[in-house]
Amino acid sequence: MKGLSAKQESILKFMREFIDERDYPPSIRDIQVGCDISSTSVVDYNLKALEQKGFIRRDREVSRGIEVLDGGRRRARTVPVPIIGTIAAGQPIPLPSPDNIDFDNVFEATEDMTRGRENVFALKVRGTSMIDALVNDGDIVILEQASAADDGDMVAAWLKKENEATLKKFYREGDRVRLQPANSTMKPIFTSAENVEIQGKVLATVGRRD
Repeated sequence: MKGLSAKQESILKFMREFIDERDYPPSIRDIQVGCDISSTSVVDYNLKALEQKGFIRRDREVSRGIEVLDGGRRRARTVPVPIIGTIAAGQPIPLPSPDNIDFDNVFEATEDMTRGRENVFALKVRGTSMIDALVNDGDIVILEQASAADDGDMVAAWLKKENEATLKKFYREGDRVRLQPANSTMKPIFTSAENVEIQGKVLATVGRRD
């Protein structure tokens, strides 16, 4: 990389791989051992150089307080989000629990996608009712677990009488609910508020993964 010594390139490469693998930054001792450097003072010297050149940010008040930057910007950290099913008519959406999460079937979402929320899950989309909202058949939607929604929220809703799960925009209209598709060829669903069970609010949509 332009402006970096071979040792600094080695340290930066090691830190990126360490963070990608463990999701937390290395200590100075980790870097010394991993890069086969003679002393921690040499590591510290090179870390100061990397910081001055805008490749890392350091917080000396925090243990392992090294943040790797790309071009002066933070590298996007990812969060594993379980993909727990498909949003389609049929069985109710199984909300995540230790009993039904398949940790081998996860989507690595960025923290921007999850907005820092903890109770998140993902569903694959079946159908085209939300295409005008840029949600296509085969996409993945990331949702926050929720039992209520505000007008205009895109939600995963369970229609109790119909035994159907659907992805729509939610609007409350007096004693009834309007579930609005984002597709000009489809009509909204009108139903009683008691018939709708909100199961999640959409935080982000990710393009189709084959």
